[in-house]
Amino acid sequence: MKRPLIAAALAFATLTTPAAALEPLSQNAYVNDRLVQARVADVVRRNCPSIDARLVRAFSEARALKRHARNQGYSEAQIDAFLDSRADRQRIYAEADRYMVENGVVNGQPETFCRLGRDEIARQTVAGSLLSAR
Repeated sequence: MKRPLIAAALAFATLTTPAAALEPLSQNAYVNDRLVQARVADVVRRNCPSIDARLVRAFSEARALKRHARNQGYSEAQIDAFLDSRADRQRIYAEADRYMVENGVVNGQPETFCRLGRDEIARQTVAGSLLSAR
Protein backbone atom coordinates (compact mmCIF):
# COMPACT_ATOMS: atom_id res chain seq x y z
CA MET A 1 0.00 0.00 0.00
CA LYS A 2 2.89 2.39 0.69
CA ARG A 3 4.44 1.99 -2.77
CA PRO A 4 1.46 3.40 -4.70
CA LEU A 5 1.39 6.37 -2.33
CA ILE A 6 5.11 6.98 -2.79
CA ALA A 7 4.77 6.68 -6.56
CA ALA A 8 1.85 9.11 -6.58
CA ALA A 9 3.77 11.56 -4.40
CA LEU A 10 6.80 11.40 -6.70
CA ALA A 11 4.62 11.88 -9.77
CA PHE A 12 2.93 14.89 -8.18
CA ALA A 13 6.29 16.36 -7.16
CA THR A 14 7.53 16.01 -10.72
CA LEU A 15 4.48 17.82 -12.09
CA THR A 16 4.75 20.65 -9.59
CA THR A 17 8.49 21.26 -9.80
CA PRO A 18 9.05 25.04 -9.77
CA ALA A 19 10.71 26.93 -12.62
CA ALA A 20 13.74 27.38 -10.37
CA ALA A 21 14.56 23.72 -11.07
CA LEU A 22 15.06 24.55 -14.75
CA GLU A 23 18.57 24.97 -16.06
CA PRO A 24 19.59 28.62 -16.16
CA LEU A 25 18.65 30.34 -19.42
CA SER A 26 22.36 30.92 -19.99
CA GLN A 27 22.69 27.13 -20.37
CA ASN A 28 19.60 26.60 -22.54
CA ALA A 29 21.09 25.62 -25.90
CA TYR A 30 18.04 26.48 -28.01
CA VAL A 31 17.71 29.99 -26.58
CA ASN A 32 21.43 30.69 -26.73
CA ASP A 33 21.84 29.39 -30.28
CA ARG A 34 19.00 31.62 -31.47
CA LEU A 35 20.51 34.66 -29.75
CA VAL A 36 23.94 33.96 -31.24
CA GLN A 37 22.39 33.68 -34.70
CA ALA A 38 20.47 36.93 -34.18
CA ARG A 39 23.73 38.65 -33.23
CA VAL A 40 25.43 37.26 -36.35
CA ALA A 41 22.62 38.64 -38.51
CA ASP A 42 22.84 42.03 -36.80
CA VAL A 43 26.61 42.32 -37.27
CA VAL A 44 26.39 41.18 -40.90
CA ARG A 45 23.71 43.70 -41.81
CA ARG A 46 25.67 46.51 -40.12
CA ASN A 47 28.87 45.66 -41.99
CA CYS A 48 27.58 44.67 -45.43
CA PRO A 49 26.13 47.45 -47.58
CA SER A 50 24.22 45.01 -49.81
CA ILE A 51 22.35 43.18 -47.03
CA ASP A 52 19.45 44.50 -44.98
CA ALA A 53 17.68 43.23 -41.91
CA ARG A 54 14.22 41.73 -42.08
CA LEU A 55 13.11 43.74 -39.06
CA VAL A 56 9.53 42.48 -38.88
CA ARG A 57 10.85 38.92 -39.00
CA ALA A 58 13.44 39.74 -36.32
CA PHE A 59 10.82 41.18 -33.96
CA SER A 60 8.56 38.20 -34.61
CA GLU A 61 11.39 35.77 -33.86
CA ALA A 62 12.25 37.65 -30.66
CA ARG A 63 8.65 37.37 -29.45
CA ALA A 64 8.59 33.67 -30.39
CA LEU A 65 11.81 33.04 -28.49
CA LYS A 66 10.44 34.76 -25.38
CA ARG A 67 7.22 32.73 -25.70
CA HIS A 68 9.32 29.56 -26.02
CA ALA A 69 11.14 30.38 -22.78
CA ARG A 70 7.85 31.07 -20.96
CA ASN A 71 6.43 27.77 -22.28
CA GLN A 72 9.49 25.99 -20.89
CA GLY A 73 8.56 27.34 -17.45
CA TYR A 74 10.81 30.39 -17.16
CA SER A 75 9.24 33.40 -15.48
CA GLU A 76 9.22 36.92 -16.91
CA ALA A 77 11.68 37.89 -14.17
CA GLN A 78 14.08 35.09 -15.15
CA ILE A 79 13.84 36.01 -18.84
CA ASP A 80 14.37 39.72 -18.14
CA ALA A 81 17.31 39.02 -15.84
CA PHE A 82 18.94 36.87 -18.52
CA LEU A 83 18.37 39.47 -21.25
CA ASP A 84 19.71 42.24 -18.99
CA SER A 85 22.81 40.29 -17.96
CA ARG A 86 25.99 41.98 -19.22
CA ALA A 87 27.98 38.76 -18.75
CA ASP A 88 25.50 36.72 -20.80
CA ARG A 89 25.39 39.39 -23.52
CA GLN A 90 29.20 39.42 -23.72
CA ARG A 91 29.27 35.62 -23.90
CA ILE A 92 26.70 35.58 -26.73
CA TYR A 93 28.59 38.31 -28.60
CA ALA A 94 31.85 36.35 -28.21
CA GLU A 95 30.20 33.18 -29.55
CA ALA A 96 28.83 35.14 -32.52
CA ASP A 97 32.26 36.66 -33.18
CA ARG A 98 33.86 33.21 -33.01
CA TYR A 99 31.27 31.85 -35.46
CA MET A 100 31.89 34.68 -37.90
CA VAL A 101 35.68 34.33 -37.75
CA GLU A 102 35.37 30.56 -38.27
CA ASN A 103 33.32 31.38 -41.37
CA GLY A 104 35.86 33.76 -42.89
CA VAL A 105 34.72 37.17 -41.65
CA VAL A 106 37.49 39.74 -41.30
CA ASN A 107 36.82 43.07 -39.58
CA GLY A 108 37.24 45.98 -41.97
CA GLN A 109 36.50 43.81 -45.01
CA PRO A 110 32.81 44.28 -45.83
CA GLU A 111 32.84 41.64 -48.58
CA THR A 112 33.59 38.95 -45.99
CA PHE A 113 30.46 39.98 -44.06
CA CYS A 114 28.46 40.02 -47.31
CA ARG A 115 29.68 36.55 -48.27
CA LEU A 116 28.69 35.16 -44.88
CA GLY A 117 25.31 36.87 -45.11
CA ARG A 118 24.63 35.44 -48.57
CA ASP A 119 25.73 31.99 -47.37
CA GLU A 120 23.42 32.19 -44.34
CA ILE A 121 20.51 33.26 -46.56
CA ALA A 122 21.20 30.45 -49.05
CA ARG A 123 21.50 27.83 -46.29
CA GLN A 124 18.27 29.13 -44.71
CA THR A 125 19.82 29.38 -41.26
CA VAL A 126 18.27 31.36 -38.42
CA ALA A 127 20.65 34.24 -39.19
CA GLY A 128 19.81 33.98 -42.88
CA SER A 129 16.09 34.18 -42.15
CA LEU A 130 16.71 37.56 -40.52
CA LEU A 131 18.58 38.96 -43.55
CA SER A 132 17.64 40.15 -47.02
CA ALA A 133 20.10 40.63 -49.89
CA ARG A 134 19.54 43.63 -52.11
